[in-house]
Amino acid sequence: MKRTFSVTWAEVTIDCHDPSQLAEFWGQLLCVEVAEPPLPGWARTQSTVRDGPVLNFQPVPEPKHGKTRAHLDLWTDDLQSTVDWILQHGGTYTGQVHVYTEGTVAVMTDPEGNEFCVVGPAGSPRPSGSTSRSDS
Repeated sequence: MKRTFSVTWAEVTIDCHDPSQLAEFWGQLLCVEVAEPPLPGWARTQSTVRDGPVLNFQPVPEPKHGKTRAHLDLWTDDLQSTVDWILQHGGTYTGQVHVYTEGTVAVMTDPEGNEFCVVGPAGSPRPSGSTSRSDS
């Protein structure tokens, strides 16, 4: 059957308690500006690529429970420096690392505990660092 429609990836929405705080964290990490919120109480970052998907942060009252079922994978050219930055800005290093031929993956969380992965170049050493948030 021939398709008569198209689908475009527009955004990823993350449930959270403090949309503004998470938009600032993710905006700084991805080097993009915080954009106009799509709805009252929400927050949004601009896309990292022209006409690409944005990150939305939707306020929800309930806390996060368990492992995030979907997560973002971010590529970096310097795994250790990226892990250090995340720790200094309220994120957490879970201590989980996966070494693949494609690269070394460090499992992180944002300030509200949402998991994401940072993928360093192939051959990157396992990152060092605390598995807790920085107090500085």
